[in-house]
Parts: sequence; structure tokens; C-alpha cells
Amino acid sequence: MKHGARILVVDDEPQIRRSLQVNLENKDYLVMTAESGEEALDAIASRQPDVVIIDLILPSISGIELTRRIRRHSPVPIIVLSAIGNESKKVEALESGADDYVTKPFGMDELTARIRSALRRTVMVPGTEPVFKSGTLTVNFERREVLLNDRPVKLTPTEYDLLKYMIQYTGKVLTHRTLLTAIWGDAYANQAQYLRVFIGQLRKKIERNTARPQYILTDPGVGYRFAHDPQEPQS
Repeated sequence: MKHGARILVVDDEPQIRRSLQVNLENKDYLVMTAESGEEALDAIASRQPDVVIIDLILPSISGIELTRRIRRHSPVPIIVLSAIGNESKKVEALESGADDYVTKPFGMDELTARIRSALRRTVMVPGTEPVFKSGTLTVNFERREVLLNDRPVKLTPTEYDLLKYMIQYTGKVLTHRTLLTAIWGDAYANQAQYLRVFIGQLRKKIERNTARPQYILTDPGVGYRFAHDPQEPQS
């Protein structure tokens, strides 16, 4: 964990802001709060938080619109924290620029795990590290080489590109559309079956148990995320 990381909590309910502030400060985070989108934008500009937690329902500026505005000028990780749990809203938030989506009610252990994952991504800049290691999996990007338990894993070019892309955004929920357009192009944006096939093939090659994957996790109806910690349970 990045010790003393700055967290901005954006929620119009005082009790939620206070609860999150107390719990996160107990875990050594520095917590700022804002009750509106305007306050949040000012705080981001002046205090540069490391992670922003946003509720979807805010006065004047919605959480979705706030996310879009932040993304116009900042790469700061954004975690949406909302009681709205339907798949369409999750997809909308993620495609607007959010990195993750946690549904209320939630556990603090879950939220802090998502925060840790977001913080890890801020120090893992795509393309700068030639070798990625997690558990028994090693990927050498310079050699396009994948090892599992120090044994070579034979991937097709498309399987490798999909794995590399997910690793570059480790811990981030990537929607079906995001993955399809990144790997296959805009013409495949709605071809979810393509993605299911290739995710299934990757899991067979890098997971110990495809029924309980540890690396490539599913967010039902929304997309997938690559887990930094191979012991993280399937959500």
C-alpha cells in the first residue's frame, strides 16, 4: 500500500462521508471529503488526491458527469460507490472513465482492497516494466513470453494481446466493449461472444481451476478485471 495516500470521498450524505473518513483514516489514508461535484473538482485541482471515491447521486452534477469531467484532465483512479447496482449503470460509469464500481451496502475490506488495487495501477505505467510477475505467472513483454510455474505457456497472438492489455490495467474493471474495441477494433464492439471465447481459452492456459479463476475475474454483465493478487477470490 502507498502509505499516506490521499483519498477524496465525494458523497452528499454526511454520515457516509464521516464513516468513510473514520474507517479509511484508521488504515493510514489521508482523507478529504466533498459533498458536491463542484467541491470535488476544486479539491482535485488544488490537492491532487491519489484516488477519488464518488457516489452517483450528487446535487447539480451527477456522479457520471463528474467522472467525465475529471477524465478530461486527470488520470486519477476513480471508484464509484453507489446503491444503484444495475448492470447498465455500472457499464455507463465504467465507460465514462471510472476504474471500479462498488455497490452499497459494502464491506470496508472490499473497498480498501479496491483502493489498494487502484494505487498499484498508478505505479504500473503500461509499457514501462519489461517483466510482470504475479504469483506463479510471469509475462516478459519484451520477449512476448508467458510462463506459468516457470514453464512456457503457448498463447496465440490474440490471446497474448488480450492478456497484455488486461495486465496493463490490473485491478481495473474493463467492460466488454472496452476489451473488444481495444483488441479487435470498433467493428467488434458488440461481439461479446468473441470475448467469452478468448477469456475461456486464456483461463484454460493460466488458471489452476477455471471454475474458480484467480487471475481473470468476472464482473457479471459488465466485464472482466485482472487480479493483481492471485489469491483474490472470484467476485
